[in-house]
Formats: sequence, C-alpha cells, structure tokens
Amino acid sequence: MVDLPMDFLTRTWADITSGRHAPLAFRFILQPAVAAFLAYRAGRRDALDGRPLYFMALVRDRTQRRALIREGWGHVSKVFIVAVVMDAIYQFVAMRWVYPGEALMVALVLAVVPYLLFRSLVNWMLRRTRSR
Repeated sequence: MVDLPMDFLTRTWADITSGRHAPLAFRFILQPAVAAFLAYRAGRRDALDGRPLYFMALVRDRTQRRALIREGWGHVSKVFIVAVVMDAIYQFVAMRWVYPGEALMVALVLAVVPYLLFRSLVNWMLRRTRSR
C-alpha cells in the first residue's frame, strides 16, 4: 500500500514529461495556451479595475477567497474539463487503461496552473507599464 502514492506520482510525471511525442501531444501546447488566453483577459480586466494580483489575493484574502475561486473556475473550468477528457483518451490509447486521478493531476498542471500564474503576471505587467 505504501507504493501506491509513489506509483501514482511516477505515472503522472511520466505522462507529463514523455507525452510530448505521444498521441494527442498537442494538448501540451493547446491547453496551456487556452488557459493563458483566458488568464490574459482576466488579468487585463484586473489591472484596469485596479484589483490586486489574483494569486496573491487568493492566498491572502480569506474574505474574498470563495468569490475569487468561483470567478477563476468560471474561466478555466471548460479548459480543465477538456484537459481531463483528452488525458483520459490519451491514457486509453497509450495504455489501454484510464487512471482518473492522473488525468485530474495532468489537467491541473496543463490548465489551472498556467491560468493562476499568467493571470497574476498579466495584471502585474500591465499595472507596472501604466504607472510609468
């Protein structure tokens, strides 16, 4: 039973790193690109409204956390769902088996993480250029 989490992490990491040459490899470009596009729009809106950096507000502001999560999920949910489905298809084609936990983890890495990082980065860059 102790090896189960390590197998999961090893399989997930292998899927993320070796999947570039596998079937459906375009998901490694498409999903982060779509998440970045959605994050750009939201980050630009944040900068124009004078809102704080999304990720920092998400971590620090307990009173706004639920609303921020709901707003971010509204933007990235479709990309996340497509990422889960594409990874499940990839797993079935490549391994003839589907690991749902792995598909969720890969979707987090390909869709949610780029959104979180890029939204704050866009807000920071636009606010910085406006202040000059």
